[in-house]
Amino acid sequence: MPLITGLHHVNLIVPPNTLPEANAFYGKTLGLTPRPVPQLQKDRLAWFDIGTSGQQVHIAFGRPEVDFTEEAKGASRHPCFKVGSLEELGELQRRVWGHFRGVGEEWERGRPLGCDEPGKEDSGENS
Repeated sequence: MPLITGLHHVNLIVPPNTLPEANAFYGKTLGLTPRPVPQLQKDRLAWFDIGTSGQQVHIAFGRPEVDFTEEAKGASRHPCFKVGSLEELGELQRRVWGHFRGVGEEWERGRPLGCDEPGKEDSGENS
């Protein structure tokens, strides 16, 4: 029997002082459920449940001089979330596109670096 039976959480990084934007993206846009973090770390971490799977996404501050350089931005590191159907994938794509195209300070700092418009070439809808 294998000792590892699944993932408990993945830890993703964001630039320092961007937890409000991370909360907007992971909580509101992606629809993950916020989870309480230890009191002493509430201004440095954000945790989210992925449905009722017991799996989580943890958000922490990265190091600007290492994690957000042009070289690091070119790496293929990314999370890939599973959805229940093609319809739900389409809805998620529309939400992320809306976040990417959003207007205002909340959207500016938390905007994904890139996003394909749903229904357009290379949107992944036909992949």
